[in-house]
Amino acid sequence: MASLALPGTVSKTCRGSTYAAGNSIIRCNVAEPLKFSKENGRPGIPLQVNGDTSFTNFLNANQLRRFQVPHAQNDTRLRIFSGTANPALSQEIACYMGLELGKIMIKHFADGEIYVQLQESVRGCDVYLVQPTCPPANENLMELLIMIDACRRASAKNITAVIPYFGYARADRKTQGRESIAAKLVANLITEAGADRVLACDLHSGQSMGYFDIPVDHVHGQPVILDYLASKTICSDDLVVVSPDVGGVARARAFAKKLSDAPLAIVDKRRHGHNVAEVMNLIGDVRGKVAVMVDDMIDTAGTIAKGAALLHQEGAREVYACTTHAVFSPPAIERLSSGLFQEVIITNTIPVAEQNYFPQLTILSVANLLGETIWRVHDDCAGGFEPYSSLGID
Repeated sequence: MASLALPGTVSKTCRGSTYAAGNSIIRCNVAEPLKFSKENGRPGIPLQVNGDTSFTNFLNANQLRRFQVPHAQNDTRLRIFSGTANPALSQEIACYMGLELGKIMIKHFADGEIYVQLQESVRGCDVYLVQPTCPPANENLMELLIMIDACRRASAKNITAVIPYFGYARADRKTQGRESIAAKLVANLITEAGADRVLACDLHSGQSMGYFDIPVDHVHGQPVILDYLASKTICSDDLVVVSPDVGGVARARAFAKKLSDAPLAIVDKRRHGHNVAEVMNLIGDVRGKVAVMVDDMIDTAGTIAKGAALLHQEGAREVYACTTHAVFSPPAIERLSSGLFQEVIITNTIPVAEQNYFPQLTILSVANLLGETIWRVHDDCAGGFEPYSSLGID
């Protein structure tokens, strides 16, 4: 059986695993699935540093400091601070870059107000604030705004808001009368707070970049998922990429092109309300094939679960779900773990609570992707940036 291969790829490095595809040998450098610490049983997300994937985020701070990369070179003008939304990802990014997270105090008053104070000088520094606006979205967004304001008032030279998951991105246009365009409002808030640049991962729609009056670096988490899929022994002739709705066709087409130009299928659905979807029809052939459903986020999992049920009805042999952002609002876990999916592949742009783990779940880390992007932005470097910045879907 030939292995799934990325087009134009002759060889990739892999941790001891080799996969044949046609006459070429493919060795895939991938982030491995979720592992658990033998010491405390806590989950850890695999992370690569200088090609070494042997350590995970359950290592303590002293162990993490041992892994330094050549990028750092004691760059005292670069500072990375983490909000409270996803500190594990922030630590992984800092570890990849060979830096330590900046010292910051974030607390809440009795009435819920957020207080932020930087615990070190950032005067004249290039500051990066890592804070996804994931649930609770309003609290995390407000925390990000106050962090930006604190850095601006502390005379930081440049402030970049690193937003792995940009909330309110679904409210990007008016589909009915008297609706707000909340994505534009949030973009204005971030700009007015004092951010000089935004680094975002997999925006719900590319046009959201136009809502910002400051530069936006838009990176895609799909290369991480593509590398992982390339390590699996799936015959490329048996593969079909499925878009769960018409709006995601461009994303699915770009994904299919990277997977040996796999065929594309589309689930046609009608939405009667927010978080409510009804599957109507399937465009394409999935009978006897391995279906890979691709989306940018999973919220309540209603769309993707109904789509998977339809794929099974149409004769799909296996169904995989691939998404960058795992919002996982109830009852998403029940739907995803119901046996419809062979595997649910997500990234760690949004932290997943331990009680939400299930056997089919695989979590991949985007820390290297974001860390490398930060270095390239900091160094004003664009060379070789294409694999990180575009899949041809913007």
